[in-house]
Amino acid sequence: MHRSGFVNIVGNPNVGKSTLMNALVGERLSIITSKAQTTRHRIMGIVNGEDFQMVYSDTPGVLSPNYQLQRQMLEFSRSALVDADVLLYVTEVQDNTERNADFLEKVKRMAASGTRVFLIINKIDLTTQETLENLVEFWHTQLPEAEIFPISAQERFGVAQLFDAIKEALPEGPAFFPKDQLTDKSERFFVNEIIREKILLNYDKEIPYSVEVEVESFIEEEDIIRISAIIYCERDSQKGIIIGKAGSALKRVGSLARKDIEEFLQKRVFLQLFVKVDKDWRSNTGRLRHYGYDLT
Repeated sequence: MHRSGFVNIVGNPNVGKSTLMNALVGERLSIITSKAQTTRHRIMGIVNGEDFQMVYSDTPGVLSPNYQLQRQMLEFSRSALVDADVLLYVTEVQDNTERNADFLEKVKRMAASGTRVFLIINKIDLTTQETLENLVEFWHTQLPEAEIFPISAQERFGVAQLFDAIKEALPEGPAFFPKDQLTDKSERFFVNEIIREKILLNYDKEIPYSVEVEVESFIEEEDIIRISAIIYCERDSQKGIIIGKAGSALKRVGSLARKDIEEFLQKRVFLQLFVKVDKDWRSNTGRLRHYGYDLT
């Protein structure tokens, strides 16, 4: 008997969806920072065993969109409700359960209609036993059909038990992807994401949310990969901040990104970064399509 299915991860921003995805997949596919809206795409991670294939999807945090990019991010999250064999709705011990009540209502309807829904209470290492028991009781009333799993994705507590439960919940069927495939994304995509992660970690305020990264060239030689990437921002003032005095800020981002890219690609990397202005790209449908946000 072979089991396979789509396991989609949804929830509010900053509840630990990407940390959980990486823990379940065993690879660092989704970027992780303490800032909201870190994940912009629906990112797939595939776990293969002799008798199973789990196709995980990490999705952007559910939010009320203010511009076109955020509207597309919300669509990625909504699409995860359509094709899930197992849905992981992630909350955490300090999550505001009143946020995005409409989305939660859709999750309730999925659970009531028979879709396997696992309610994940994350970050339990940050609370007391009494508070956790109250949360479990609360979620039993909110999602009575869901199975509840208190975990700490960061500390890997409860992740193995969750993994086993997901495996048992998968329907019988053949693999959807070749057994040696890890993700549906290209190496270029993950290079973009690693660079963007360093921008999220090294700049404040609006800068990280106004930035998109695009690999312009990716040349693999025998002993080195030569990568040229462009960091796009929305205004000239942002460009100056990203570059920094005498290029110091951009050099720091490049150095940190290169180390992680080398670890990810398992090869020496030469990385060049450039900064350009693409005015109001987050609200421009054509530019969003160019950057890989499918708006159809």
